[in-house]
Amino acid sequence: MADKKWPETWQEVNPGCMVFRPGSASEYHTGSWRAKRPIWDKAKCIKCGLCYIYCPEGCITEDADGFFEANLDYCKGCGICAKECWTGAIKMANEEG
Repeated sequence: MADKKWPETWQEVNPGCMVFRPGSASEYHTGSWRAKRPIWDKAKCIKCGLCYIYCPEGCITEDADGFFEANLDYCKGCGICAKECWTGAIKMANEEG
């Protein structure tokens, strides 16, 4: 078996998963590899918006009734929204599939 040749400089590294134009990240649905998804309990939600503020992906939006929900096309399932929700309205559930 031949020895693998590693890049000697950073210029030789093949780029991957790079966004080249500002604002073009919305063209890529990045939530497909998520292992968990956030589930909101509207009975516990006080509509404070902390989940919206702390979401690192910016995929949480407010609906017409003032409740929040994640756009699962972009949600990575990190669980930060559930961790920051002090009322316990958000639980992380295993992704089915």
